Amino acid sequence: MKTTETPAPVPAEPGTPVLKTEAAPGGLKEGKKEGTTLNVFSHGVLVIWAIMVGMPLVWAVMTSFKDDASIFGSPWSLPDKLNFDNWSRAWSQAHMSDYFLNTVLVVGGSLVGTLVLGSMAAYVLARFDFPGNRFIYYLFIAGMSFPIMLALVPLFYVVDNMGMLNTIHGLILVYIAYSLPFTVFFLTGFFRTLPSSVAEAAFVDGASHTRTFFQVMLPMAKPGLISVGIFNFLGQWNQYMLPTVLNTDPDKHVLTQGLVQLAVSQGYKGDWSGLFAGLVMAMLPVLAAYIVFQRQVVQGLTAGALK
Repeated sequence: MKTTETPAPVPAEPGTPVLKTEAAPGGLKEGKKEGTTLNVFSHGVLVIWAIMVGMPLVWAVMTSFKDDASIFGSPWSLPDKLNFDNWSRAWSQAHMSDYFLNTVLVVGGSLVGTLVLGSMAAYVLARFDFPGNRFIYYLFIAGMSFPIMLALVPLFYVVDNMGMLNTIHGLILVYIAYSLPFTVFFLTGFFRTLPSSVAEAAFVDGASHTRTFFQVMLPMAKPGLISVGIFNFLGQWNQYMLPTVLNTDPDKHVLTQGLVQLAVSQGYKGDWSGLFAGLVMAMLPVLAAYIVFQRQVVQGLTAGALK
């Protein structure tokens, strides 16, 4: 087999002029101009999107401190004074405190159950090979594509036959089942990105599978748990269809049901300021959760891509 050797460069003789090649400045300028135009366009789109998303939120918060006359007389102006009576009226007279407590109990219990069960199932599907592994995984994926509206009638009879209709724990179990497919799908991909050498080292030191999962692998999966926890929190906090069908007791209503009832009752009374105050009450926990954990959400979403 012959190899082609590149001849060594011959040094130029003294006095021989050396030709210099210069890069055309037009190419650099055009590329820089295109990059600047793209950055301006992308930033402009982001600014417009931020205004479209942020303005309704700011307007709702601003309106919650106005009286009814100011809401209709000058809807876009700042409130003359902060009317905290709107918030107290919505919290006590409209029973937003009861709805808020019920929602915290339901979402808190279902979120813990979803993360624990979902992480255990995802860890087994991601780390262990056994007959039916892929079949079970695809069953969870199929659960994500199944319309919940088709399951409302049979779900109502199943929950009723189990004696958990109009109960907090019954709604918690339904929320867990509703959120498990996405949780398992998300965390399975995340557990596959974690290094297996750490788990193997724990097994060598004599740790059991349970101890390895809860003390080694689960802390490593914290960014993924926070990310999927935020998504589940948003979905469960804003869930309206399931509690409407399975929770008809007014004393057990959650926040979404309470907001609908508040909108109907306050609409007849003309208490629009109390309605906006209740709306902001339901909105603030979701915004606070995302603001606090936004960095962890981004880390969890990009962990698989950065491996």
